[in-house]
Amino acid sequence: MGKKRRKLGTKKDSDTAGWEIVYSGFVLILLCFFVMLCAFSSVQEAKVFRFVRSFVEALSIFPGGLKFESGDAVLKVSGDMVEAERELTSMYSDLKELTDQMGISDRINLAASEKEVEMTLSDDVLFGLGVAEISPEGVILLRKIGEFMGKSSLSLRVEGHTDNLPIQTEKYPSNWELSTARAVNVVRYLMEAYKIAPERLTAAGYGEFRPLLPNDTPEHRAKNRRVKFVFLEKEEGEPKDGNEH
Repeated sequence: MGKKRRKLGTKKDSDTAGWEIVYSGFVLILLCFFVMLCAFSSVQEAKVFRFVRSFVEALSIFPGGLKFESGDAVLKVSGDMVEAERELTSMYSDLKELTDQMGISDRINLAASEKEVEMTLSDDVLFGLGVAEISPEGVILLRKIGEFMGKSSLSLRVEGHTDNLPIQTEKYPSNWELSTARAVNVVRYLMEAYKIAPERLTAAGYGEFRPLLPNDTPEHRAKNRRVKFVFLEKEEGEPKDGNEH
């Protein structure tokens, strides 16, 4: 009995017990994750994917297989924010593929949310400097957009924007007239060439009054000169379009 028994709670034992705390915390995180997944009353792909992305980003674990966009928002608007079966998702995919094929993706910005898809174009994609007539390159793009609109029931709002450099010509006394004329010409083209119902189309001109950036440099002014296409789903109760393609 001369041998001394090893006392419990020695420093060596306390050093090796840390893994149990880490493991317990990891198990609790996984439990919370699966509880949240089961909480969805009806599993919808976009909702689940948004939750997974937000969950992973918040905990900074397993980020290798997911793609994140930079920015201040927790989740920036993008194509995966709309349901896979909805027309908005199809429109986003079609527009993305089109701009890549035409080699103009550097002059076009695409964004999507659950309510709309936005395509913002540099004004030189559709128009020459200071004019509202659609350019040959712009016609090629609008032909495809007309085809996309023809096979969907989405509505479209076309917005014209300019910088703050004054324009005063006989045809366009101000930037407001120029931006409005551009939007109207796009809408008219879609109505006449692809028989898109007028009630699905809206034209708006904002001139220099909704800039993206301060009009203090040539680069910023170039960003402000733009045309925006906003594709929207019909609100509930809105009458259906009689001209389906």
